[in-house]
Formats: sequence, C-alpha cells, structure tokens
Amino acid sequence: MAEFDPVRLLRTLTDHEVKFIVIGGIAARLRGAPLLTEDIDITPNRSADNLKRIAAALRSLDARLRTPAEPEGVAFPIEADMLAVNQSWTLITTAGDLDLVFMPAGTAGYDDLAQSASGLAITDEGDLIVQVAALADIIRSKEAAGRDKDRAALPLLRRTLEESTGA
Repeated sequence: MAEFDPVRLLRTLTDHEVKFIVIGGIAARLRGAPLLTEDIDITPNRSADNLKRIAAALRSLDARLRTPAEPEGVAFPIEADMLAVNQSWTLITTAGDLDLVFMPAGTAGYDDLAQSASGLAITDEGDLIVQVAALADIIRSKEAAGRDKDRAALPLLRRTLEESTGA
C-alpha cells in the first residue's frame, strides 16, 4: 500500500486541471474538525473534458481499483468513458487511497456542493488551493449516508460547525 500523501494527490489533480470538490473526512479536517482519515474523497465535475483530465491524473498516479481481496489493487482501463459509468470509484494510487464520488449521499453532486464550497490553501506556502465542501454540506451528506462511521462523526462535526459559526 502506498504511503498516504494527500498533498501530492491533490497537487496531481490540480496540475491536470481537474475540477473537483474535496468532501468527506479530509474536508471536515480542513474545515477544523479533528477527524482522522486515511484517504481523500472528492466529487468531480462530470463534464466530458473533466473526465478526460481525471483519467490522465489517475494514470499518472498509477490508480488501481481498491478491493479487500487485492491489497495492491486491480488494474482497470482508466479512460473517461469508463469513469463515466459508475457513481463512485474506490482507488489506490501511488499517493494513497482516493475515492471519486460523483453523487455523495444527500447531495445533487458537484454543482450542488460548489454553491457553498470555497478554496482553501492546503500547503503552508499557500501554493496549492483546492475547493473544499462546506462543513454544513459534509454534515448533510454524512446524515444521509447513515453509515455507522458517519453517525459516529456527526456530533463532532456539528460541534465544529457551531464553534466556527459562533452559534
């Protein structure tokens, strides 16, 4: 398994001019919630051109399908047409695990999340800025997903939101 390098993963996506929004645990962490995570979840724009850019970025990261049975992942044809057929992809890359989630639970996808997302600097130098979902949208998605791990994170996420808004 590759060492988790979120900066390299996000930089590769931005270098390929992929339009995406960071969601999930890493987005919550970037928004101030003290959550631990070992992967990056993104919601990409589904345009044909963006899917081509995603495919190029994934090829440069040697992306493979992440499965419990194959720790090194399973090779698959990384093409825009292939990426378009699923609502989500769980991948392993040379920079760690990456999940592409086109329609996160409780949302209408990229355009919906983009309304409240904002750019955040990921590096101390400020040379890498990515769009990150709003904490309220992360909470909305985790509520809708209803998985045990999501329900467990909700009190912490709600408290972080309250502290950040002064409510």
